[in-house]
Amino acid sequence: MKIRLAIVATAIILGGCTTAGPYVTQISSDGNNGLNIEKCMVKLNPWTGTITNDMCTSQSIRLRQ
Repeated sequence: MKIRLAIVATAIILGGCTTAGPYVTQISSDGNNGLNIEKCMVKLNPWTGTITNDMCTSQSIRLRQ
């Protein structure tokens, strides 16, 4: 019983992560038959309750005609 309780407690603690993986924040046209894609990590500050973007990257993709 104690082992099950320890496993459940560990799962609850690990399930409360404050960061999410990269996500797309903006997709826009570059005006030259391509796309500009910006990805950022989101972080939650548990003390203040604020959400911020961090480690942003930008990528251009050329589309075929």
